[in-house]
Amino acid sequence: MTTLFDSLKLGDLTLPNRLVMAPLTRMRSRQPGNIPHSLNATYYAQRATAGLIVSEATQVSQQGQGYPATPGIHTAEQTAGWRLVTDAVHQAGGRIFLQLWHVGRISHTSHQPDGGLPVAPSAITPSGGTFSADWKQVAFETPRALELDEIPGIVEDFRHGAQNAKDAGFDGVEVHGANGYLLDQFLQDGSNQRGDSYGGSIENRARLLLEIVDAAIEIWGAGRVGVRLSPFGTFNDMHDSDPIALFTYVLQQLSVRGVAYVHLIEPRSSAAGSMDKVIEDAPDTAQLFRQAFTGTLISAGGYTADSAKLAVADGQADAIAFGRLFIANPDLVERVRAGAALNAYDRATFYGGDKKGYTDYPSLAKSV
Repeated sequence: MTTLFDSLKLGDLTLPNRLVMAPLTRMRSRQPGNIPHSLNATYYAQRATAGLIVSEATQVSQQGQGYPATPGIHTAEQTAGWRLVTDAVHQAGGRIFLQLWHVGRISHTSHQPDGGLPVAPSAITPSGGTFSADWKQVAFETPRALELDEIPGIVEDFRHGAQNAKDAGFDGVEVHGANGYLLDQFLQDGSNQRGDSYGGSIENRARLLLEIVDAAIEIWGAGRVGVRLSPFGTFNDMHDSDPIALFTYVLQQLSVRGVAYVHLIEPRSSAAGSMDKVIEDAPDTAQLFRQAFTGTLISAGGYTADSAKLAVADGQADAIAFGRLFIANPDLVERVRAGAALNAYDRATFYGGDKKGYTDYPSLAKSV
């Protein structure tokens, strides 16, 4: 029987265990230029016993930013800042992928170059709101639909980000195709109503994601590229008329490409961390799509230690990603292995701030 503590071949890497640290937006790159710094390095190094760390979502361009103090990977200064993080994680014996991100319509003019409108596949206003660059809550604006001749530039932004991630010392990259951000907006017909080669059919709507995955593979090789998806997810006002057909096609295409892994978010956590409530009657994404993808499957969303052990033992997933539990328990692997009590997380400190609720959670060694 497979356990969370068995090693796992993941693309070109061998992980020492199957507990993955999920990408977690923390909004703590507060120095000018959205540059990672020493506090971020400490945070990630504390969690280096994870089988794999996936970094917080990291914008590939200024246009791709949607929240204040989120890090980028499009300047030399940002790349150097991330090198502090990767060096610290590797010195602690860990492995870390960078998550490549463009938020699309989930932005605000205050984050955009020259104060322009956020971009999207179609000019459809999502419900809800976000934070402006000065940390004020604002309603979403109606985005500008990308012109066809602009789309190759988006692909190049991701390619440049993938190269910068390599220069920064990461072990690979994860393409963020989930949670209602730009690539997910192109995938789902609730947000993509284009009439050109990037809209309409499933094949057309999947085109941008797959072109970006191919660009990342050109930089890294397939064995060091992962993809995150959120079938049935509703975060950021997302929906699709036939998610099973859509994501089956996408997963089959990713199988053909031989990517290192696919990271699926369970819709029971469709609010993507904004609530503690778990939706009990949501579809089981890992089970629904297990046969569509032939590679390594990471499942995320509302797992406890016990449910994670069961999912891996039953073969529903090869590894389990934890978010909030890794926030509060830097030594989560050791605590789960020992059956020890877990620290409670403090939601009020999730976003923004300093070391409080970031690097000051105790490990077992410090709590006895």
